[in-house]
Amino acid sequence: MNLKNTQSGSFLKNYKSILLLLGGILAGSILGLVFGKGVEVIKPLGDIFLNLLFTAIIPLVFFTIASSIANLEKTEKLGKLFVIVIGVFLSTVLISAILMLVAVLLFPIQQDIILSKIPLESVQSANTGSQITQLLTAGDFYELLSRKSMLALIIFSFLIGFASLQSGEKGKDFSRFLNSGNEVIKQLLHIIMKAAPIGLGAYFAYQVGIFGPQLFGAYAKPLGLYYAVCAFYFVVFFSLYAFIAGGKLGFKVFWKNNITPSLTALGTCSSIATIPANLEGAEQMNIPSHIRNVVIPLGAPLHKDGSSMSSIIKIAVIFAMFGKDLTDPNTILMALGITVIVSVVEGGIPNGGYIGEILAITVYGFPMEQALPAAMIVGTLVDPMATLLNANGDLVSAMMVTRISEGKKWLTEKLVA
Repeated sequence: MNLKNTQSGSFLKNYKSILLLLGGILAGSILGLVFGKGVEVIKPLGDIFLNLLFTAIIPLVFFTIASSIANLEKTEKLGKLFVIVIGVFLSTVLISAILMLVAVLLFPIQQDIILSKIPLESVQSANTGSQITQLLTAGDFYELLSRKSMLALIIFSFLIGFASLQSGEKGKDFSRFLNSGNEVIKQLLHIIMKAAPIGLGAYFAYQVGIFGPQLFGAYAKPLGLYYAVCAFYFVVFFSLYAFIAGGKLGFKVFWKNNITPSLTALGTCSSIATIPANLEGAEQMNIPSHIRNVVIPLGAPLHKDGSSMSSIIKIAVIFAMFGKDLTDPNTILMALGITVIVSVVEGGIPNGGYIGEILAITVYGFPMEQALPAAMIVGTLVDPMATLLNANGDLVSAMMVTRISEGKKWLTEKLVA
């Protein structure tokens, strides 16, 4: 009897936060189904939680990356680690895109898409040079303090960490400041995440209440194909990646510790908002700090398996709209190239940025006025699943990066230690 009570208490202690999160999401989903658009009244609860989370994300990214680089023992490690990270990111993005492309070719989308007229004020025109400049840099220091400049902030954080590393003994005090700031921000996020069941519950209620009915409309077939293939990729390929990274133990460790990151990704539709949960999950997986603190923040804006798959489904929908053939080899190669670019340039904020859609439509020469609304609607409706793959992809990528850089026994050695 005492043993049962002990086991029950241990289970509740280990999974209390997850159970509360699941309870909040389930309650929110039920409210959304029952009251529909009436749940907008509780949406501010979700917005408040997300605003707190987004506010903490900026210092989190800065301190985790800068302190991680500053703590590297040798500067050579940075270059080697960066090459491994980019290699893993590109490989998984291409694999996911090819899988979706095969699915689209096997189950072609042949239907009329309703051309809904939706506001396009979020689409801005600019030349390629200006877009690259805005993507990589900020015009002033204060502009770095925004999630809209996430890639610029990551580059700046890398440079700060590298400068601290190069400063040697003279930079030790600053390195200690970075380490201290990293710990403080981690504690701040623990405090904010206590409100996650309420915040994510309210946000889920809004998503289900507002967007749920649209899933059964004209976009049902492409959405059904997308969600089915992504679910297959999520279960089968992520399991395979985890097994490659750490064998049977890696498989168990990944699926044990990716629950909270998965729920956070689904609830927020934001890779950036999932960074704290991913960092905590990576820590529980015993991924070294100098790897998780680089891979997770860097992956949020740069590594998007889900977005690459959504890019393919959007292209397929647009081709179906205009009765064009998607099987031409040049068209397929161009689609794969677009998905890689989309994975890099799409923002990590909910439903943010339509650069990918504009790029695909422009490259293939479709009329923007007709093609863009359909692509944007599909993008909005696949966002939860895309974010799930984007965010969880960062977590399993961190495992594979560790396997390559630390050796095949990294996980067993960590757990024994």
